[in-house]
Amino acid sequence: MKSLVKAVAIAAVLATPLAAFAQSNQPVTRAQVRQELIQLEQAGYNPATANDYDYPANIQAAEARVTAQKDGTAQAAATGYGPAVGASSKSGSPVAAPGTQPIYFGNGQ
Repeated sequence: MKSLVKAVAIAAVLATPLAAFAQSNQPVTRAQVRQELIQLEQAGYNPATANDYDYPANIQAAEARVTAQKDGTAQAAATGYGPAVGASSKSGSPVAAPGTQPIYFGNGQ
């Protein structure tokens, strides 16, 4: 009887991490589908020009570009290094508004 309890306990301990990595079975929302379509279009896929001959190759190429872009972003987040991004720089402080001045400012005082 003790070996049965041990076997059940070990099985429960080993099965627990599997449940943590399970994917949810929730349906995809319209917003998620729209976002994916926008990403594909930004990667160069045009659904208006799709035909039966070119469709599989075009969509797979666009999906590969989107995946590569996501991988580059994930790499940059994890390591601090990643693909080149547009250059911009912000520093300093906002321009100060001029203070109040006397009424006769600039009249030779």
